[in-house]
Amino acid sequence: MQIKIINKSSHDLPHYETIASAGMDLRANIPEAISLKPLERTIVKTGLFIELPIGFEAQVRPRSGLAAKKGVTVLNAPGTIDADYRGEIGVILVNISNEDFIIENGERIAQLVIAKHERAEWISVKNLSETSRGEGGFGSTGVK
Repeated sequence: MQIKIINKSSHDLPHYETIASAGMDLRANIPEAISLKPLERTIVKTGLFIELPIGFEAQVRPRSGLAAKKGVTVLNAPGTIDADYRGEIGVILVNISNEDFIIENGERIAQLVIAKHERAEWISVKNLSETSRGEGGFGSTGVK
């Protein structure tokens, strides 16, 4: 699949690190470092603009290493970039650690996954089919 991209950053295009990688790292494209205090959030620009085909979305997801090692994650994970959006890709980062985190220009801040999606059409009904789970909600399918 080919996707049109404009790169106004000073960094290489996102790319897959291995043949089996699902995501591509997004890098901060910022004029100066940003200090993110504990429980603070900010939108970090990437300098990237994309044109997705209809029927696809780009999901902005946390980087597991950044979350595990530094306590920094994507706030609205996964963030969705719709096919009709033409603005710059921004990443909402939040620091859930107890220490300040410095975001440097070029820092790998998130990953981008391209995914196909379906469009649903609602059918209004009076009843839904029966299942063994029924109305069991959060945690209802776990081992007791």
